[in-house]
Amino acid sequence: MIHCRVVTPEGLAKEMDTTILNVVSTVGQLGILSRHVPLVTPLAISRMITEESDGRKEYAVAGGLLYFENDLATILTDAIESKEEIDLRRAEEAKQRAEARLDDPNMDMRRAEVALKKAINRISVKNDLK
Repeated sequence: MIHCRVVTPEGLAKEMDTTILNVVSTVGQLGILSRHVPLVTPLAISRMITEESDGRKEYAVAGGLLYFENDLATILTDAIESKEEIDLRRAEEAKQRAEARLDDPNMDMRRAEVALKKAINRISVKNDLK
C-alpha cells in the first residue's frame, strides 16, 4: 500500500492510501506500486488515478513535483481537485478566459497557455475524456 500526501501552497490538500498511483510526468505516464524504487519527477498538468479502498479515484493535478520513497508519495502542486469536486461551469469559463487571453497580444502567452491546459485538464477529468 502506498500512502500519498498532496501538498498545495495552502497546506495538506489530500491524503490517501492507494494500491497504485498513476501519474503523468513530464516524460510520460508512470504507474507506481508499493516498493517502487525511490523517485523524484516533475509532473505534467494531467489526470492522476488512484485505487483506494473505496474504489478508483480520479484527480486533476495542476502539474508539480512527485517524490516517492519507502511507500510514501508526496506531491507538491499548485492545485488538485477530485473528479467530484470539479465545477464544470467554472472550468469551462476558465477555458474561455484563457482562450481570450491567448488572442490578446499584450498578455503573457506562457501564462495563458498554462491556464488553458489546466482548464482543459479539469474538463477532461470531469467528463471522463482521455
